Order: sequence, then C-alpha cells, then structure tokens
Amino acid sequence: MAKFELKLPKMGESVAEATITNWLKNVGDTINADEAVLEIATDKVDSEVSSEVTGTLTEILFQVDDVVQVGQTIAYIETDVAAASASPVVQEIAPIAVAEVTKTFEAARESVAPVVLEKTDFSTSDKFFSPLVKNIAQQEGVSVGELNSIAGSGKEGRVTKEDILSFVESRKSNGVAKAIPAAAPVVTPTPEVVAPKVVDAPKVVPQPAAKIEMPKAPVSVNGGDEIIEMDRMRKLISGYMVASVQTSAHVQSFIEVDVTNIVKWREKVKTAFEKREGEKLTFTPIMMEAVAKALKDFPMMNISVDGDKIIKRKNINLGMAAALPNGNLIVPVIKNADELNIVGMAKAVNDLGNRAKTGKLKPDDTQGGTYTVTNVGTFGSVFGTPIINQPQVGILALGAIRKVPAVIETPEGDFIGIRQKMFLSHSYDHRVVDGALGGSFVKRVADYLEAFDENRDY
Repeated sequence: MAKFELKLPKMGESVAEATITNWLKNVGDTINADEAVLEIATDKVDSEVSSEVTGTLTEILFQVDDVVQVGQTIAYIETDVAAASASPVVQEIAPIAVAEVTKTFEAARESVAPVVLEKTDFSTSDKFFSPLVKNIAQQEGVSVGELNSIAGSGKEGRVTKEDILSFVESRKSNGVAKAIPAAAPVVTPTPEVVAPKVVDAPKVVPQPAAKIEMPKAPVSVNGGDEIIEMDRMRKLISGYMVASVQTSAHVQSFIEVDVTNIVKWREKVKTAFEKREGEKLTFTPIMMEAVAKALKDFPMMNISVDGDKIIKRKNINLGMAAALPNGNLIVPVIKNADELNIVGMAKAVNDLGNRAKTGKLKPDDTQGGTYTVTNVGTFGSVFGTPIINQPQVGILALGAIRKVPAVIETPEGDFIGIRQKMFLSHSYDHRVVDGALGGSFVKRVADYLEAFDENRDY
C-alpha cells in the first residue's frame, strides 16, 4: 500500500489559493480516479477537486472554511502498490528519528521566551485578505479598520503583500509605529532657544489629509423584518464594487443605436442557424462582435491600470456578465474574441452562459478579461451605469431593444417610421480615458451595429 498526496491543483492565471467549502468524501470512503473529493471556492467561482487515483481516503488535513494554497497537500489517499509507482510516496519516519527531532525541538522552544500576540478578529471585515496579509497585519499591529482603508493593487482590488508592507513603512515614517510596552519611557527633546532672525518665507509642503472614517448609518430592525446573512459570493461582489468606485473616476457616455437591420437578419436566419450549428442565435454575440472590432480600432480602451503605469493588452478578451444559480452575477471571459466569427462567438457566449447557470464554470473561465459587456436589457432596462470591472478601464451596458417612432431620411424627404432602437451605456475610467476616447469608442460600436449587412451570411 502507498499514500497519494491529494494537492490543491492550479486553477488558472493569478489564482493562488482557494477556500474549502465542502468535503464530499469522509475518512474511510473509497474513491475512484477522477471522482470529486471536495468542493472549493476561489474569488470568482466554485469548483471541485477530483482524485487522480483510486483508493481510500485516510486523512483530511484541512476543514471547511480553511484557506489552502495552490500545490498544498489537503488529504491523503491510500492506494495499492500499482498506483504507487505513479504517485508520490510519503516515507515512514523511523521512531528514533522522531524522538530525536522532538527532543531537539523542545529544547529550542524552552530557550526562547514566548511572544503572545493579541489575535485580530478579521471576520468583522467584508473584504478578503490572504493568510500572508493577515499574518503581517497581526505582527505589525495593523487593525482591521486600517486594513480596510488600504487601496489594494492586486486583482479585484485585493491587498497584496507589497501593499501592506508599504502601508506599514508609511505609517512608521509618519510617526505612527506599533504599540510599545508601557515601561518604555518616551523622551521628548527640549527645543533649543535661538535668537530670531529674518529668513525667507518657508515653503509649505501639503500633507495628505487624514482619512476620516464615516460612521455607519444605524439600521433599525422591526419585529416582522427578516435578517438574511450575505453569502460568500455576495460579500466578495460587495467588496469589489466599492473598491472599483473608490479606485476609478467613473464617467458615462450614452448613445442610441438603430438596430433594425440586426433584428430583421436574426429573425430571418435564427431557425436555420440553430438547425445547422446546434446553437441558439441571440443578440449578444452580434453585439460582442461589434465591440471586439471597436477595441481593435481603439486599442487604448483595451488597457489596464497598475499604479501609475498603463498596460496595453495584446489580446482582446471580452468579459460577459452572466447569472449564477443563486442569482448573483459573474463575468466569464471570451478569449481572443476578435478572432471569432459570428458562429464562434455564438458558441462561446452560449457555452459560458449555460455553464454559469449550472454552476459549472472553472476558475480559468473568469480570468484574463480586458473589457466587459453587460446586457441590462435582459431585465427590461433601457440603459444603465455599470461599474468597471477592475483592473479594466471600461464596461459597456446593452439596453433593451424597443420599437420606437423615428425620423427616416430618404432622397425623397424625411418621414416618420417604426424602428428598432437601443441605448449603449459606456462607463470608463476618467483617470486614463478622456471623453473624446470614451465617446469615440462607443460611437464606433454604434456605427458597426447600424452598418450591419441585412444580407450577410453567417
């Protein structure tokens, strides 16, 4: 018999850890190869971890709600000898070696005076902090309130190791250090008295304003009210939205688009399209195609911001807001969207949308987005003002398509007719995107949609 180490697998770009949400197997259960053993959750999606071997689960190293790093062993599965040849083996340690190591460890521990740190309660914050950040905060005496005030530079505004170390260094340089023992005397130097002399007016160096924490508005609860605890995903979304508003200077541009030709074309080909391709043809892939073309025309909309640096993205990866089974929203990503034709775009949109509804998205499906599109028209909204998906700099909301009376220009003169129209709402980051670029981009999307060829093939 041999022991196989079940490790947390790599789950996509920039995903370094996950939270265990549920164990599907218990110690002593028999597990088949490729069978799911536990469920995990990352910042974006929930997923399952499957076993690579057949055997018996003998030991569980982490419990529900524990945070595990990628590559870390989370359980042991006992396999037969045949499976051991392909699996890492945990060598048995001789009892005498264990005794010697234990004796040495005890001696070393007795020689060092224990340092007791007051444990910080991070559960009072809605933000997610990695174990490393929590440890640094604990050691440096950073309170939860101070952690919440740090503008994270990581993905989705998360506080990184560099962010908290920079905060600690800044706090020390401003004269705010960790708490010191009461017995340590504080010496205040006596200022030297000197004769006054005439000098030039001193330069005034502006100091950053102190951050004022606004008190939370009290919420009264009546007898008939129901109190519902936010789930993990809702807490994450809440943190991301607030962080995005605090990070980016949001500006909106709106434009009305005549999509009559698109509506006619889709109505004409949707039955044949589904019969030939096995996919439903919605309006979303048509809109995505136009957005991808416009991003190629305006590459400075396909960027990210990293501090005072602008990262110009090579690939055009379109995020599309989709609904999860619990009603929350998620943003899976269509990779290299500019390389897809209308058939490829429809298949990508339908695949990601269906897997989002059934909770089957993988962590990598939500990574690498460079621009996001959300369809608020699905809920009947005419237009909206969406919040930017950090660290991107723009997001486009698609409004509902409506029949409206409109002025139609012809060589014979103008007349009133019924047209299919919709609004495009473009939110962009005014730190790096000025009104000319933000407005020109959404206008180019509108131009592509209005110039849609009613007689095109798919």
